[in-house]
Amino acid sequence: MKLDGIHHISCITGDAAGNVDFYVGVLGLRLAKKTVNQDDPSVYHLFYGDEAGSPGHDLTFFEYPGARPGRAGAGMVHLLAHRVASDASLDYWAERLGSHGVASERGKHSLRFADPEGLHHELIVDESGDEPLTAESDVPPEHRIRGFAGVRAYGDPAVTAPAVEGVLGFEPRGEGAWEVRGPQRGGTYAIDPAPVERGIPGAGTVHHVAFAIEMADEDTWQRQVLGSGLRPTEIIDRFYFHSVYFREPGGVLFELATKGPGFTADQPESELGSTLALPPFLEPHRAEIEAVLTPLPDPRAARTGA
Repeated sequence: MKLDGIHHISCITGDAAGNVDFYVGVLGLRLAKKTVNQDDPSVYHLFYGDEAGSPGHDLTFFEYPGARPGRAGAGMVHLLAHRVASDASLDYWAERLGSHGVASERGKHSLRFADPEGLHHELIVDESGDEPLTAESDVPPEHRIRGFAGVRAYGDPAVTAPAVEGVLGFEPRGEGAWEVRGPQRGGTYAIDPAPVERGIPGAGTVHHVAFAIEMADEDTWQRQVLGSGLRPTEIIDRFYFHSVYFREPGGVLFELATKGPGFTADQPESELGSTLALPPFLEPHRAEIEAVLTPLPDPRAARTGA
């Protein structure tokens, strides 16, 4: 029983329309599910990724309109790493980002930049061997983003290590870094020294990181985390997946999320993200929910002129 890499990463935005413009229009991801925060249905939950909204490339945002800018600090993820195919892809992305007014910093095999709200990203050359998870867009196929590589958080590796190694089965990959690898996918979790300034949750910050599990294993995983003293929630049915939440000892909010049922539970793949999707328990409240959400047209239809 192993975690199968990163399932999704959830962040906060204060501007849903601008968020869609950047992640679809600039990064070339698909808006794979437009739904709401099930704990607060007045708030969007937007999922970006590949064509199918696959675990391993689900970058999600809760929209709190006009949210103040946040700042990553101790116990928070501060960098999201994504895979691309080659050094030539890094050159392509440096040029593309620059053409949209986004500054970037090139490393030997990486490229760092931030979104309009200050959320930090890194593109790295993919050497994982995992299946690429890409979206159709105006980005040339050979340069499209291929899924998550990992995340970096602020904290103390010594505090976090016993939980991620002993409970979750992460494998050490150097000082303060681990790989979480299952039968199909892998990803990394790394910790850097925290800045002096305390973190401020808000726009441009990460809310939580989720790791993928099989639905058949969800009860076993919940009991394993509970038995470790990490105080997980009960299994929560999110309709598109089931979730267990807890904080690793360094303070970062973790989720274990099942790889199914998936986003095609209520929409065919061809229509993913085109309209507001609601889980069955919220469907009777659709009118009042839609009344308070920021209007968001289907970005794929807008691009194709449909």
